[in-house]
Amino acid sequence: MGLTRRDLPALVAGAVVVLVGFTSSVALVFQAAQAVGANAAQTASWLWALGLGMAFTSIGFSWRYRQPVLIAWSTPGAALIAASQGVSLPAATGAFLLCGLLIAVAGYSGAFARLMDRIPVGIASALLAGVLARFGLDAVRATPDASLLVGAMLLTYLWGRRALPRWTVPAVLAVGLVGAVALGLVRPLAFEGGWGAAPVLVRPTWDPAVLIGLGLPLFVVTMASQNLPGVAAMRAGGVNVPLSPVIGGTGLATLLLAPFGGYALNLSAITAAIVMSPEAHEDPQRRWLAAVAAGVLYGGVGLLGAAVVGVFAALPKALVLAVAALALLGSIGNGLAAALADARERDAAALTFLVTLSGVTVAGIGAPFWAVLAGGLAFVLRPR
Repeated sequence: MGLTRRDLPALVAGAVVVLVGFTSSVALVFQAAQAVGANAAQTASWLWALGLGMAFTSIGFSWRYRQPVLIAWSTPGAALIAASQGVSLPAATGAFLLCGLLIAVAGYSGAFARLMDRIPVGIASALLAGVLARFGLDAVRATPDASLLVGAMLLTYLWGRRALPRWTVPAVLAVGLVGAVALGLVRPLAFEGGWGAAPVLVRPTWDPAVLIGLGLPLFVVTMASQNLPGVAAMRAGGVNVPLSPVIGGTGLATLLLAPFGGYALNLSAITAAIVMSPEAHEDPQRRWLAAVAAGVLYGGVGLLGAAVVGVFAALPKALVLAVAALALLGSIGNGLAAALADARERDAAALTFLVTLSGVTVAGIGAPFWAVLAGGLAFVLRPR
């Protein structure tokens, strides 16, 4: 592979991906595991399965296509599981297996790829911009709680864009870490469940009510709220990989890891934009290294389990949000520019952006699905 000094920003971008990915939603995974009755060892197994699943798929696809393909766990899926009531872990495992099977079928059959080919570029770009802008808004809202820290990171970003454009995000991360320590914002380390994680096999049971009530919705929210904006992120980032084997591969990985807690794997959207941005590497042909670096770190987190999660949890939320927002700023701008470039698609793109930004959830399905639906309707009914 031949790493050079010029590749260091890509490795840092991979570290930022893991930092943002775990700290932003790992608590939700813990809640999901507890909701279906998982004990401490089984909860650690969930981290093991999800971490290794994201590692092998991210590294494998990125290496295979030499383009950044980043895989993540299903955050809305975790929220769905956490909200379930009266579902046992074996029955939930059966639902996870059904979800994985359906994702694999949707991918390998080409049905999902054909659907994505019908979505106009403007709507896809607006969808991505809306997803990323929501993350940026969270960072702005968190600023009053750590204004000195976020202010220092913002000034570093603005200075870095002029003086050290390739090293801007590493500089922002370094200033954020030093500032958090200096301001006393780092919380004490707390390791729950030991240092490492080991796989714990759960034999599934097949409860029709749980398969329909949890398995099918898990499949729908994963495809609509994660894979849909994930494809939009790849298109906006200039990543052109065959969708069918990638989506099918995430379904197959889910099938293999579901008995150990890997409830659903899918394309990343927010963190994917980090590894696809110019800040990750000045050479688009080398940005896949950032996704590989993220995969390696995901695997390490999965093996170390609660110890690494405890380290992430000690960092202030404002630091994590600010790093992500500043790393994504260019992607947000590019997404908006592409969304509004074609005057014929402008109304549809604007509507898609607003619905996505709203974060509305209807019938358990997140805003990205409804945004594409609303934008698609506006596109079909646009003036001739």
